[in-house]
Amino acid sequence: MMDQTALLTAFVALFVIIDPVGLTPVFVALTRGATARARRGIALRACLIGAGLLTLFGLAGEAVLGFIGISMPAFRIAGGILLFLTALDMLFERRTERREGKAVAVDDPSVFPLAMPLIAGPGAMATMILLAGQTGGDATALALVHGVMLAVVVLVFLFFLVAGVLERALGHTGTLVVTRLLGMLLAALSVQFVLDGLRDLGVLAGA
Repeated sequence: MMDQTALLTAFVALFVIIDPVGLTPVFVALTRGATARARRGIALRACLIGAGLLTLFGLAGEAVLGFIGISMPAFRIAGGILLFLTALDMLFERRTERREGKAVAVDDPSVFPLAMPLIAGPGAMATMILLAGQTGGDATALALVHGVMLAVVVLVFLFFLVAGVLERALGHTGTLVVTRLLGMLLAALSVQFVLDGLRDLGVLAGA
């Protein structure tokens, strides 16, 4: 059975890694131009999928990746590369160009990059594996760990719901600036994912 300190530690760890506050402007940038209803749908799908993935990793751990022969370092590198492509889209306005074109379909970022790797990223997945391992197989403690994770994901959803207010406060020009800035930050984060993966594989040395 986990005590209150352990639960608080788990909550803080997941909150910091998933970062609901930091994800909100990213959500605004990725859903710019979408209606409030479309945004709610994207937010709900992203959070449900993210929670599902984190639950899977909390229950099955590295066995999920090991079953198909993928290591966590390789997963980090792949996630970093995919996230870098999204950062390029944000930096060079490719998403907006596609929306303003003649295509009827609208990009849906709920699965990628919102659910994965932003909500259920390599860091969050590794944290779930670690927290689940600390329960020693106790079913109640394992359920509490997943309850803490769901609480953090609910916070992500609530922050996503107020994204429209944030967008109106920023205005069109402000949103453009934030989109470019976050594109740069996402690019840097993606490179960090790759570097972490290479370091874990022993290709790079240092912290």
